[in-house]
Amino acid sequence: MNVLIISQHYWPETFRINEVAESLQRAGCRVRVLTGQPNYPDGVAFPGYRPWKVCTEEHGGYTIHRVPLVPRGRGTALRLVANYLSFLASACVLGPWSLRGRDVDVIFVYGTSPILQAIAGVVLKVIKRARLVTWVQDLWPQSLEVTGFVRNRRLLGAVATVVRWIYRRSDLLLVQSHAFMPPVKAMAGRTPVAYHPNPGELAFGVRVPQGPPALTLEPGFNVVFAGNFGTVQALDTVVRAAELLKSHPDIRLVLIGSGGRGDWLKSEVARLGLQNVVLPGRFPPDAMPGILAQASALLVSLTRGEIMSQTVPSKVQAYLAAGRPIVASLDGEGARVVREAGAGVTCPAEDAQALADGILKLRDTSVDERLRMGQAGRRYYEQHFDPELLARRLARSFQDLVSPQGATQTD
Repeated sequence: MNVLIISQHYWPETFRINEVAESLQRAGCRVRVLTGQPNYPDGVAFPGYRPWKVCTEEHGGYTIHRVPLVPRGRGTALRLVANYLSFLASACVLGPWSLRGRDVDVIFVYGTSPILQAIAGVVLKVIKRARLVTWVQDLWPQSLEVTGFVRNRRLLGAVATVVRWIYRRSDLLLVQSHAFMPPVKAMAGRTPVAYHPNPGELAFGVRVPQGPPALTLEPGFNVVFAGNFGTVQALDTVVRAAELLKSHPDIRLVLIGSGGRGDWLKSEVARLGLQNVVLPGRFPPDAMPGILAQASALLVSLTRGEIMSQTVPSKVQAYLAAGRPIVASLDGEGARVVREAGAGVTCPAEDAQALADGILKLRDTSVDERLRMGQAGRRYYEQHFDPELLARRLARSFQDLVSPQGATQTD
């Protein structure tokens, strides 16, 4: 079965869809990828790539088709809009040309924001006479309103109309969170909607990380945050919690990553003189298991809001796989997963005092109990988020679309 993945972001950018493609290959699919020129998160084209070039390259045994786009630059609103719309235009106009002569049975859209990139999937569905599967990673237009990116009611209504149009021209909608089901179904018309969570990272399939870690944590109770430094990660709450924990010198917050609020985070830590916050920078995904394995606890945080409460951050899966206890400063689905797994403690989003209390609670918990939490999280990961298991399910869904009686694979 020939599967075309459409995603604005792809390798060498670090997104979960990269490993989903590899897992689909192992599940028996013949994969191609249509994407843009890599420029995330720094906003400039990666070395060896040119923003305005149409090209193909081989990676991991499959072909990546790249179309031009405007690099996101420093992330201003105008530049982001240009970045999104330029990829959409290129994918719709130049994508079919780049894919000429290539058979496609299923088009799989990795529906991160903006979901408008799925329009390219609709165009190619018609041209290739293929089935279209859209994997909804974010709720539009709700997320636009919640983040304040768009406030105009008429514009939000127009976006809702386009999203409804996309959903109803898909053959299957997949959602990354159970809480996404009602709002997506309300807009989907007759298009079926199914739950398909983000899988864990393949690197976490190895129980014991090999070789020396890329970062060695100092002795003490190390609470590790790993991921994007963005507006929705509630980093101000994390900083305030660090202030509240200054009187506990054994506790250290290790914040690993980069992103739009990285400069703010560095300056705020310096301004407040927080000796208990460490900012070691960004590390590649394959280095993370070795780093997280050293953590005393793992931190995930999100801002408060309806959309955020419906989302399960992808780092939750990585944390569960790492087998370390979790402190979750978030609401809704993400907190539910941590509680259901018995993998740690949860507290309300954007509550610095509750976060500090949660960290202290884990610090004061016995080593044996923290070990039990980590093991419970790992078991939950293997049952619900294992990449190979989910890839086989996804491949069967594709096969069912192409030939309703053709799904024969089993887990």
